[in-house]
Amino acid sequence: MRRLILAAAFIASLSFAARAEGASPDDTARFLAGMAPAAESPLTALTKNPSWEKHAKLFDDTWKGLDERQLSNIRTWSAKNIAEPRKALFYFFSGPDFLYANAFFPAADTYVLAGLEPVGRIPDVTNLPPKSVPGTLQHLESSLGNILKLSYFITLDMDSKLRQPQLNGTLPVLYVFLARSGQTIHEVGFVKLTADGVLVPASEASGRGVRIAFSGSDGRVRTLYYFSTNLANKGVRDSGFLKFCGTLGTGDSFVKSASYLLHGGDFSEVRGFLLDHSAAILQDDTGVPVILFKPDQWALQPFGTYTSPIGMFRGNYQSKLRALYQTAKPVPINFGVGYKFKVNQSNLLLAVKKESKAAIGQ
Repeated sequence: MRRLILAAAFIASLSFAARAEGASPDDTARFLAGMAPAAESPLTALTKNPSWEKHAKLFDDTWKGLDERQLSNIRTWSAKNIAEPRKALFYFFSGPDFLYANAFFPAADTYVLAGLEPVGRIPDVTNLPPKSVPGTLQHLESSLGNILKLSYFITLDMDSKLRQPQLNGTLPVLYVFLARSGQTIHEVGFVKLTADGVLVPASEASGRGVRIAFSGSDGRVRTLYYFSTNLANKGVRDSGFLKFCGTLGTGDSFVKSASYLLHGGDFSEVRGFLLDHSAAILQDDTGVPVILFKPDQWALQPFGTYTSPIGMFRGNYQSKLRALYQTAKPVPINFGVGYKFKVNQSNLLLAVKKESKAAIGQ
């Protein structure tokens, strides 16, 4: 009975969030992404503004180029190599990067993203002063600059850009990525976790997470969670975050551009969770150190090229990973990802747990 009451309250909170915005979440996402909202949307009039038309042209051109050099190649790679995707995807240290989560794992039913970046407020473009719209759109373009060019967010840069008066937090970025990935947003609501991992509805002030219900062209409703949370041992131990993730069962995991945090003892609990709860882990060299994948438990397939980390992380060189790349016949990839984001410089490792039904595609 308690679960039913919580579920009813949760659904009510989501509906309120959508109504309070003034325009539907989907129309807002499309507007921010430079895509026309529904004809009857209160945002349609704003699309006649030259600043929005310029913004739309910029994003159209940007996404066209990004799809040609990156996303379409990733989708092709994923279809071939992620043979039996699980329903849940765990993408820790992600920030609001739904874009690459969806490109690599388009079949997931539940996406769990987590980082230090704040959730922010639900975007309400209808309440923006007209004179502020051009600057707001330019700020959004700037916030997305690094990931669209480099394939990853820079945490300190994102922290400053996401704490602005207008369109703050990760939600505007998530909106853009959902819209540009061809998704329709149905419901948005703030959530928080109890210490034992129970998800409950929350207010904007108290919510450390957000739940977004969305669907793609197939109409199947799926869920995206983003949690602003400290993933270091003490923070994650007190937050209930890993307990919540555990309720989703065995999933797939994705790690990229994670500052090599999983190489240290301060993040051992998250590292252990990924090893224990993943049927497959797709990662660049910033993920779980290769030496921790026991040969009797994991099948490893390297992709791309591994030589050494970028200069600021040179101390995280992995001789075992280098040896794997020299002996295991790495498969070339035609896209860039991670800190070494240029084609023919990037590395990916697909680790598949042998006891699972998942398999490495050939």
